[in-house]
Amino acid sequence: MADEAPMVGVLVDFANDLRRAGVAVGSGDVLTYCAALALLDPTDLLDLYWTGRTTMVTRREHLPVYDRVFRKFFLDDPDALPEPVKLTLRVTTETQSVLQVPATEPGTESLDEQQVQLGLVGSDAEVLRNKAFAACTPEELAALRRIIARMRLAPPRRRTRRTVAARDGRRPDPRRTVRAMMRNHGEPSTLHWRQRRLRLRPLILIVDVSGSMADYSRSLLQFAYSARRAAARVEAFCFGTRLTRITRALERRRADEAMEQAAKAVFDWEGGTQIGDSLAEFVRDWGRRGVCRGGIVVICSDGLDRGDPQVLATAMERLARLSHRVVWLNPHKGDNRNFQPSTLGMMVVAPHIDALLSGHNLHSLEEFAALLSELS
Repeated sequence: MADEAPMVGVLVDFANDLRRAGVAVGSGDVLTYCAALALLDPTDLLDLYWTGRTTMVTRREHLPVYDRVFRKFFLDDPDALPEPVKLTLRVTTETQSVLQVPATEPGTESLDEQQVQLGLVGSDAEVLRNKAFAACTPEELAALRRIIARMRLAPPRRRTRRTVAARDGRRPDPRRTVRAMMRNHGEPSTLHWRQRRLRLRPLILIVDVSGSMADYSRSLLQFAYSARRAAARVEAFCFGTRLTRITRALERRRADEAMEQAAKAVFDWEGGTQIGDSLAEFVRDWGRRGVCRGGIVVICSDGLDRGDPQVLATAMERLARLSHRVVWLNPHKGDNRNFQPSTLGMMVVAPHIDALLSGHNLHSLEEFAALLSELS
């Protein structure tokens, strides 16, 4: 503890210099800076620079001031350098580190070089967008899930029988029209209109988490999390050999916590597949209660069912009658527009679904998100 006290005093002095230079640094920011460096290496210039920049700088215009004070305080270099430089810190413990300090303003890099770099980034993003989830590395899957978590879906809507005031429409609004005439002492005024009110349709996502869907299930659950964040009337279920409701688990604010809670709730993750029994349970316990009445049911599965085909056919027939639309996402479809179901399960459900999509990569999920508004 005695060894840490001098370092804390150094950090406090650095924060005081920042205050004198015009950077608004509070005592809470200093405490956060010290606590963060306690978990890192305070003799590493990289850790010193980036930890302080992250915890004590809140405005973009303060970045040049921070760089200048940092160089003067830790490196005894009062001159502000416009170009990125490599700085070396030597301490008594023979620890040496190198810091690449970025320039806060664009440097002397030519426009052509910047365009080449942007082109490479865009090309990599496009390749990742069209790459199947099953072919991605763990790092690529993590990047895709972060993208999916930030997706904002347009939830499906339906027109109700009730009407609301509108600027234009097919039905006139006699009350508003007469009131406007009375304000004008009986003189004719603008004709007012009404239109039918829009309400959100229920969206039900049923994701297959059996062993055959292991390469896709987590990304599809991430998509279900984004859908749950976008609209209130969204229900999410998982199934392998049994059905599990995970709507409450996906209400977590952070995506990682939501995925962890969903994984804890599902007992048959990457196990067998009983599509017919699971859908029959959904219809019996949830569909008849009105959960999917007038809604859009999205089933994400490869159709490899080990149960009785008759049970699956009966469950799909009842589900189609209860819901407004049934959409099936089968990753085996891929980019094949002429895909023909070859498994027994897919052939059984084919007459009862309204749309068959793939959902095997980010691009296909974006297409499905765009299709949602057209299914109203």
